[in-house]
Amino acid sequence: MRVLITGGSGFVGQRLCRRLIDAGHRVLVVSRNPEQAQQRLPKQVDIRTSALDFVDTPPSALVNLAGEPIAEKRWSDAHKEKLLDSRINATRELVMLCEQLAQTATPPRVMISGSAMGFYGDQGGGAEAAPVTEDTVPHDEFVHRLCLRWEQEAEGVTRYGVRLAVLRTGLVLDSDGGMLKRLLPPFRMGLGGRLGSGEQYMPWIHREDLVEIILWLLNHEEQSGVFNASAPNPVTNAEFTHALGKHLHRPTLLAMPELALQTMLGELARLLLTGARMVPKRLEDEGFTFHYRTLDEALGEIL
Repeated sequence: MRVLITGGSGFVGQRLCRRLIDAGHRVLVVSRNPEQAQQRLPKQVDIRTSALDFVDTPPSALVNLAGEPIAEKRWSDAHKEKLLDSRINATRELVMLCEQLAQTATPPRVMISGSAMGFYGDQGGGAEAAPVTEDTVPHDEFVHRLCLRWEQEAEGVTRYGVRLAVLRTGLVLDSDGGMLKRLLPPFRMGLGGRLGSGEQYMPWIHREDLVEIILWLLNHEEQSGVFNASAPNPVTNAEFTHALGKHLHRPTLLAMPELALQTMLGELARLLLTGARMVPKRLEDEGFTFHYRTLDEALGEIL
């Protein structure tokens, strides 16, 4: 296949590019900074600044991972617009590419498009929280509206006969990026601890399993619609904190009070203090096999 990836030089995209190349596929990447992307990616990758630049080499599959990092800055009104625009604009370009290819050549067979666990908003925490499946009614707040608009934009490709699969992804874990890259230094110094009550759920997934899900969806032509991309055993923030400290052999006695997080981060603090007990019901029902089903298994491999 010729696989076009937006966000291909990111934490997940880099690993996906290498897996696709190892499997003999041709990889095309959209990047606003091709020189920087080329330093992170294998030399075989064809990098251009817009998805529309690939009209002359029509891709057979699209993987849409682009988007401004959601937890980098406080959520001012301007930054909220940037978070939305980065996702909508990248997705809209892919829809436009499909439209052009439907007129002049063959459109891609499939698009795997990103979304996030934030689609569900705050679903409560602790032992009483119900499992959150693809059918759970979301809680209306900013992160839900952000993911909803992202998913709605991606649906445009279906007008051109493109199979669409949407991934509502949990926190992606591996040692060289994502959340763990930030957490490991303070936890290794014994400065780790729960956030707020610690009862909020943190759906997570090992990066290798997420890449496997993308490859599985590319190759299973009968699969479409929304999938929760997280491990089968979500944990609370307190459970995550304890597990990471155990694997690093460090104490996790400190805690960040809810009020302190709200003062420092404003509305962004909701991302850390709320969550959803998200489970991958559709993936498991359809027969996908996770390599890392529990957090202990994932941290054992990563660390």
